[in-house]
Amino acid sequence: MSAPVVGSTATAPGHPGAARYGPRPVENPALGEAFAQAPGCTPEQLDGVIDDAARAFPGWAATPLDARRERLLACHRALLAAVEPVAGLLTREQGKPLRHARAEVRLAADWFAHTARLELAPERLVEEPAARVGLERVPHGVVAAIAPSNYPVLLAVCKIAPALLAGNTVVHKPSPDTPMSSLMMGRILSEALPAGTFAVVDGGAELGARLTVHPAVRLVSFTGSVDAGRAIARQAAADLKRVVLELGGNDPAVVLPGTDVASVARDLFAGAMTNSGQFCAAVKRVYAPRTEHRQLADALAEMARSAVMGDGLDPATEYGPLVSRAQLERVAGMVDEAVAGGARVLAGGRVLDRAGHFYPPTVVTGLAPGSRLEVEEQFGPVIPVIPYDDDPEQVIARANTSPYGLGCSLWGDEGRALVLAGRPACGTVWINTHGALRHDVPFGGHRHSGIGVEYGAWGLREYTQLKVHHIALRQADREMS
Repeated sequence: MSAPVVGSTATAPGHPGAARYGPRPVENPALGEAFAQAPGCTPEQLDGVIDDAARAFPGWAATPLDARRERLLACHRALLAAVEPVAGLLTREQGKPLRHARAEVRLAADWFAHTARLELAPERLVEEPAARVGLERVPHGVVAAIAPSNYPVLLAVCKIAPALLAGNTVVHKPSPDTPMSSLMMGRILSEALPAGTFAVVDGGAELGARLTVHPAVRLVSFTGSVDAGRAIARQAAADLKRVVLELGGNDPAVVLPGTDVASVARDLFAGAMTNSGQFCAAVKRVYAPRTEHRQLADALAEMARSAVMGDGLDPATEYGPLVSRAQLERVAGMVDEAVAGGARVLAGGRVLDRAGHFYPPTVVTGLAPGSRLEVEEQFGPVIPVIPYDDDPEQVIARANTSPYGLGCSLWGDEGRALVLAGRPACGTVWINTHGALRHDVPFGGHRHSGIGVEYGAWGLREYTQLKVHHIALRQADREMS
C-alpha cells in the first residue's frame, strides 16, 4: 500500500465500517449540491498507509539533507505545473473565486521552494579541554498532518514541506468538506517523492481520531477548531505524542483616536472579508473611538452592499459562499442572536435567497456586552463595529477577554501604536495592516489559539527533536587540540 492516495471504493455496503468510512459525496458550496464522490479510507487501509510510512521513515531520515531539499524542489515544480486542474477542483469544493484558488496553489508550490532553503545545521554548544558537546535536530517519525477547509492546499503544504525536509514521513488527512484538491495533490506529489514518505487519506472525524491515536504516529500537526484541537491534544497525550495546534482566532482591530477612518476603512474591510471571512487571522471585530464609530461603520456598510458574491467560477465574483451548510447556519445564528439582543444590522444580515451557502458581507453595530459575535469566532463575512471611549488601553483589555489569542491590529499613528503593541494578548500584532503572513516569519497563537508555531525556521523546528552529542575528551585528545 505505497500509493499516496488511499480510497475505499471496494468497501461493500455491508462492511461494518461502510457507514462511517465509505465513499461519500463532496458538495459544491456555490450550488449546494454534490459534484464529486470522495473515495473514503477504511481503518484497515489507514493502518496499512501508516505502516508504509513507518517503514519508509528510517531511509528517508537517513537521506542527506541536500537530497531531501531536491525532493522538495521537485514537489514545487510538479505542483506549479498543475495549478489549473488543482485550482479548478479547489474552487468547486471550497467556493473561493478561481483566481484566488490559483493564487493559493501557486503559493503552496512556492512554499516547497521556500522550505527547501531552510537550514538544519548542527550546533556546537561546548568546546572545552575536557568535553565537546554538539546539538543536532532529528525527525520525530511519522507525522499526521490534518488540514482545514478554508485553505486546504496551502495549509496542508505548510505542514507537509517542513515535516519532509526535517526527515519525517507524512500522512495527510484533509477536511472532509474539501478532499478532492488534496487527493489530486497527492497523486501529483507521488511522482516527486519516494514511496511511503507521503500519503493522503480521505475521511471524517473517525478517521482523524484513528490517525491521531495510532502508535506509529509521533507528531500531530492540526489546524482547525478549538474543540477538535482539545480532542487531539487529549488523544495525543495518552501516547505522549508531540502536537502543533493552530486553532483559529477572534482577531480584533483597534482604531486609535484621531485616526482618519476614511483612510483605513477599505483595508479593514479587506482584512475582514478575506476568503469570505473564512480565515483564522481575519479581522473578526473592529473597535473604533465613539466619535468616529458611525462614520467607519457606514463606510464599511457601503462596501458590504457593493460587494459581488457568487460562484467562484464566475470571473465577476469577489466573494464566494461559506464552505458548508453548517457554517452558514452558525454565522446566521450568531447574527440573529445579536439582533435579538438589540444589535443593528447596517448591511447584509440575512441568508441570500439562492442556491448554495451564501451569507452576504454584513456590518453590525450596537452589540450587547458579551455578545457571542464579539467573544467567539464566527468565521464568516461579518464585521461587528464596537465603539469605545477615548482610552485604547481599556478597549484592548476588553478585547483580551476573548479566550483566543492569534492576532490583533492597531490602526493609526505608528508611534502610538508601537507603545500599545505589548498590550494585546496574542501571537502577532500588526500595525496599519492585518493578517499579513509570510513564509519567513513565525505564526502562532496564545491561549486557545493553539500550541506551537508554523512557518519559517521556527515552524521547521517543530518537526524536529533535539539530540545532544557529548564527547569526553581524553588527555591525548586534549594535548593534540
